[in-house]
Amino acid sequence: MIASLRLKTNKHTMRKIILILLSVLALNQANAQGKKTEKATFGMGCFWCTEAIFQRLKGVVSVKSGYEGGTLTNPTYEEVCTGATGHAEVLEITYNPMVISYDDLLEVFWKSHDPTTLNRQGADSGTQYRSIVFYHSAAQKALAEKYKAELNKTNAYGKKVVTAIEAAKPFYVAESYHQNYFNKNGSEPYCRLVIQPKIEKLEKIFKAKLKN
Repeated sequence: MIASLRLKTNKHTMRKIILILLSVLALNQANAQGKKTEKATFGMGCFWCTEAIFQRLKGVVSVKSGYEGGTLTNPTYEEVCTGATGHAEVLEITYNPMVISYDDLLEVFWKSHDPTTLNRQGADSGTQYRSIVFYHSAAQKALAEKYKAELNKTNAYGKKVVTAIEAAKPFYVAESYHQNYFNKNGSEPYCRLVIQPKIEKLEKIFKAKLKN
């Protein structure tokens, strides 16, 4: 009788343990799914020129062109272009860290523009075109600062990297005609002469990281 009672008790205890484990696993899975994507925000000159680069990377879910780092709420493109609002033209990138790491995104960022020119990218001049990383976590900040320090230590560009690294600020999505610009206007002279060479460079350097 006692042995039978012990057996029933053990079975009941095991069921409770199994149910608890299943609940914990379900909770962990839900948390993992809830944090399936993260954000990265980069300013690297005209967002027309850079949006298409990140759109082509595996693990990148979406790319939004917009404005960040200024003092005016809901700025327009015309206002940002004056340089008076303090905003930079940026890309807000939503990505899956299980597919592409923040390190990978930083590598693409620094190899897809000139981070040594202050408030300028090519013919585009003004604070709105500054090279900047807006970090969303302490981990992103540490990685960006480490990467920048290494570039300067090794004199990778022959000149000092002037990219600013700042905490993320309110992001304002740019007007609809700025979104998906290259994919919608690829035949225009500006796209063929300025953006297409950047895409070709991306395809050579980061071929393994591109979407099929």
